[in-house]
Amino acid sequence: MGLPISHILLSTGFALILIGLWGMLKHSNILRIIIGLSLIDTGIHVVIAATGYVTGGTAPIIDDALAAADATARAVDPIPAALVVTAIVIGFSVTAIMLSFAIRLYEAKKTLSIDEFTESKW
Repeated sequence: MGLPISHILLSTGFALILIGLWGMLKHSNILRIIIGLSLIDTGIHVVIAATGYVTGGTAPIIDDALAAADATARAVDPIPAALVVTAIVIGFSVTAIMLSFAIRLYEAKKTLSIDEFTESKW
């Protein structure tokens, strides 16, 4: 038939990770770096969710539709989905903090280019 959806999701996730990494390394604008990091975060979420997917699988509820003997082969793993939901909330808060730092940096130097912050000390 065609590619399984898990392979499509894995390749999409890895593509998002690579695009985000390229965006972080190529650009010197802080907002573009934050967007690149968000793309990496989203790609990792897609990859983690794809690892728990089973083609033709069902919900992991053992009843008449899914026997206990078939559960390991046909049930979709719920743990990656739960981890991704948690990671989305954490990623959103980290992005909000990075954007607030970008606002503070812009107020201090009136630019978002990281080349202007070379004299900053840790």
